[in-house]
Amino acid sequence: MNVLWIEDFGGLQAGKNILNQMFGDLLSFDVWDNDLFSLKTRPSDLNEFCTQQKSLHTVYLCRNYFDYAEFKENHAILNKIDTVIIDVRLDNGEHVDLDKDIPESYTDKSKFHENGGFYVFNDLIHLGVPAERMCFMTGEKNSIDAFKKKCSEIYIPEVKAFEKKDIEYENLREWIKKQESDYIKLRRGVIKSCDFLKSYIEKDDHNIQFRDFIKKENSHEIATTDINNYLDTLAQFFPIKQPNDQAALNAQYRLFLRTLVHEWEENIEPNSLKEKYAGDLSKIRDIYTFAWLMKMTRNWVSHANLLEPLDHQTIAFLFLVNMRAMFKLPKANQPYEEILLSCISPSPADNLQNLDDDIKYAEECVDGILTGLNKNETGHFGNKINAIYKQNTGNTDAELHDFKKFLLQYFWINQKFNSRNLTSPSNDFLPTLARHIYNRSFS
Repeated sequence: MNVLWIEDFGGLQAGKNILNQMFGDLLSFDVWDNDLFSLKTRPSDLNEFCTQQKSLHTVYLCRNYFDYAEFKENHAILNKIDTVIIDVRLDNGEHVDLDKDIPESYTDKSKFHENGGFYVFNDLIHLGVPAERMCFMTGEKNSIDAFKKKCSEIYIPEVKAFEKKDIEYENLREWIKKQESDYIKLRRGVIKSCDFLKSYIEKDDHNIQFRDFIKKENSHEIATTDINNYLDTLAQFFPIKQPNDQAALNAQYRLFLRTLVHEWEENIEPNSLKEKYAGDLSKIRDIYTFAWLMKMTRNWVSHANLLEPLDHQTIAFLFLVNMRAMFKLPKANQPYEEILLSCISPSPADNLQNLDDDIKYAEECVDGILTGLNKNETGHFGNKINAIYKQNTGNTDAELHDFKKFLLQYFWINQKFNSRNLTSPSNDFLPTLARHIYNRSFS
């Protein structure tokens, strides 16, 4: 998650304890050398620390209203944050110019900064941050009680608040953990991915691998601006407010998936990449497999809803392989991939010794389904599951099958003659992905 923390540090003791009390095991500050009060002059230290630790979580600190205004001006704030912790009083004169101009319609500067947290809260509400994703952490209990009463009177959702005392820090940490839903993790992984990839191709346009899949006979071109627009669309797709029920969430995932795979249209052909390597897949088998997965998924979701109900694990898997197919990425896991891999499975398999038997059984099961359908399909596994897909499309009497699992099994079967790369203990992307999807593939 990305946490926006509004805190003026007035009256707090120096040291790591306050950060550990606030964030607990969300972040570990044991190796942080800086004194807490360095944040009074360099609040960016907190963000830099999270980055240096390669944490899946990031905390952005604003010490006062002016810090917040600058943060909002420099960032697409709804994409930048997932949850917010706000102090009420933002009037610590050590690091805020109390004579600077404040928003129009406010005349009492001292009073404004004393209640600056309330202004930030309301501003974030107007920007689209839901109240349930924000809380107050303050020593101003009387102010909070009065604010809650006022909110109730004007029908604003109840405000969550915690006092700055030991017993309440534990409650705050529990509240923070509850904000980290599967939806929010997926959202953050997608946003970080798109931000990274935009920067990545800006440095080197040749990192766009998607162009290698254009059919030779077509004059179709893929402009860098088109790829940037595609990434921008994906990054803005998941709102910070999670859909209220499963049906709405499924609809959100369906629209996202159709947008994700839309680029794999008629002019794009995985075999074009194969031809560029003269049919030698030894160095590109994973990319070739990813491309076929996306091409197949596009065909499936364009004509049927057989992958539904969709879930965050399936979306994370397809998003990961899509980006590995479209962009030339290093073998090592990228930071955004760590987030999305954790969406698929927080506990990856550590033993793939039965893989050959699992693959054989999966193939036998698909052959059995085809026999039951009187389908004489003897081609590749991809052709076989496509035949089942065609049989089920529009057929309300068809037997239900797990098409999400078919896609996962395709990943394994399309690379079964090169399984050493999949079962390697390496922390590179391909074997790491394999460990994360193994249990879902063959359970």
